[in-house]
Amino acid sequence: MVKCLEIEVTSQGKTKKEALSNLEEALSLYFEDESITNPSPLKDVELHTVSFAYA
Repeated sequence: MVKCLEIEVTSQGKTKKEALSNLEEALSLYFEDESITNPSPLKDVELHTVSFAYA
């Protein structure tokens, strides 16, 4: 599962590449009626969630 942190748009795919492609499509649909300029794309950004327990 992939999620855009700034807005409530999520998507999924069988692979990381497919999930990101599906998220890109979902974001395009989300913003299709908005008049926004295209920002410069970010490259190689990842976010990982980890869990830990208190001792």
